[in-house]
Amino acid sequence: MALKVLSALDVAKTQYYHFKAIIIAGMGLFTDSYDLFCIPFVMRMIGRIYYPKIHRAVDQTKWFEVPTIITSTMIGVALMGAVIGQLVFCQLGDRVGRRRAYGVSLVMMVVGSIGCGLSLSKLPSMVFVSLGFFRFLLGIGIGGDYPLSATIMAEFANKRTRGAFIAGVFSMQGFGILLSSLVSMIVFSIFEASADEHKLTRPSELAPSANISQVPPEADLAWRLILMIGAIPASMTYYLRMKMPETARYTALVEKNTLQAAKDIGKVMNVPLSTIQEDVEMMNTTNARTSFSNTYPLFSREFFRRHGLDLIAASLSWFLIDIVFYSLNMFQYHVFGGHMTPKSHMNIYKDALQIAKFQALVAICVTIPGYFVTVYMIDYVGRVKIQAAGLFFMAVCLFTIAKVNTRGWGSDPGVGSIILYGLTFFFSNFGPNTTTFIVPSELFPARFRATCHGISGAVGKVGAIIGSIGFLWASRESHGHGVSHSLMVMGCVCVLGFFVTYFFTRETMGRLLEENENVDEFTGVWFVRFWPWAKRNEINPGE
Repeated sequence: MALKVLSALDVAKTQYYHFKAIIIAGMGLFTDSYDLFCIPFVMRMIGRIYYPKIHRAVDQTKWFEVPTIITSTMIGVALMGAVIGQLVFCQLGDRVGRRRAYGVSLVMMVVGSIGCGLSLSKLPSMVFVSLGFFRFLLGIGIGGDYPLSATIMAEFANKRTRGAFIAGVFSMQGFGILLSSLVSMIVFSIFEASADEHKLTRPSELAPSANISQVPPEADLAWRLILMIGAIPASMTYYLRMKMPETARYTALVEKNTLQAAKDIGKVMNVPLSTIQEDVEMMNTTNARTSFSNTYPLFSREFFRRHGLDLIAASLSWFLIDIVFYSLNMFQYHVFGGHMTPKSHMNIYKDALQIAKFQALVAICVTIPGYFVTVYMIDYVGRVKIQAAGLFFMAVCLFTIAKVNTRGWGSDPGVGSIILYGLTFFFSNFGPNTTTFIVPSELFPARFRATCHGISGAVGKVGAIIGSIGFLWASRESHGHGVSHSLMVMGCVCVLGFFVTYFFTRETMGRLLEENENVDEFTGVWFVRFWPWAKRNEINPGE
């Protein structure tokens, strides 16, 4: 049953509010990436501050290293919080509305960011307990933001440019990564310039008998400040988020209030009330009320018949790409390690500063361009083809890096490995890292949309935990052999993701969101969905 208010949204011209919605919804992803990707610099500084002992019998690259179990915990608690946040807030988004749940998740992100910079004392045990707790809280807010941001943008967008708008929201992640690097570089530079030069000793300058590398006491404030700054962009958009109306699709299809949906849209977009007068009259008929009341519940047999394969494909694709994507972030140090000055020859600020510089370089040259190309191409090429091609080229690059570097990862892996690493990152963003965020927001009915997106994302974050922590432990093996083995495994994961995408993922380009509720001959059934069949259904969705 087509509603005119939704049809008006689908054919609406691109307007100012579309771009405003991209910024407001994308600011959550912006804050997410800032908080998650500033942790490498933070852990680098924490290692110098709380583990200052010099073990001269150990390789200097292992000095001031936070124990693997603690690093794993700091990474894992945030991602586990994201899993819980996605499962909780996706349900809230479908039950109480996207807008209300959106505000709560944002508040949790602000509180978590500020709390991460605080601790009950300077004892290492208390610092890590406090940091772990607030990163878990932050992760819950981050997890809640994923399904809500995608769902809101999908339901506000028009059919023609919906993919580009959702990709635009997700591309804010790249700017968050860049900002975390720039903010860290500024903070480190300011603290270094104002520090007492006598306290900024390099470990290599210490006497052979010294076994402690002292750091300026104010350095403990620098990493806390970087974490707390992450609360600023989130808090700046809270007012704008609360002023956003509920999406018309939620109001019309879930709350069954087409008049309110039209009023809400009329406040922000050029959709006059006169266009939906028939909706108001139609919704008051007996047939319309019967049609809306005969709806199948979540996880019912009918739900799985219609959407079971879509949910499995979206979840599995997200799971596989997050294993690789988060491992790639951990791999960054090994790629640029040969171009970095050893930590024993640098003071605490320059040591963390050089990592921030390399992360900023990757964001500018690879990450952000990958997002931009996706925004431009997504509504011309399609989600499935971009995702499959991205996984294919990622696999090729990863296998090549693992085979080309035969000298081990203790030295410079060479310019070729750096280029291949950049291409891998590029094709992850111009590919599955973006499309796995887009597809679940388009495949499912309005009353299940946030929930199914949240489930897909939660399964993906489980993959992120496996990838990041697994790579962390493997890469710390002697001589770095675990790095090459991990790259081979990551390449195999990409190959598996390619087959899941090619055979099981349904194309959503050019389809109305409400068309995905229909069942046709080859949609929503439990067997392999080949592309020729999918193409036939896209052309004739009603057959």
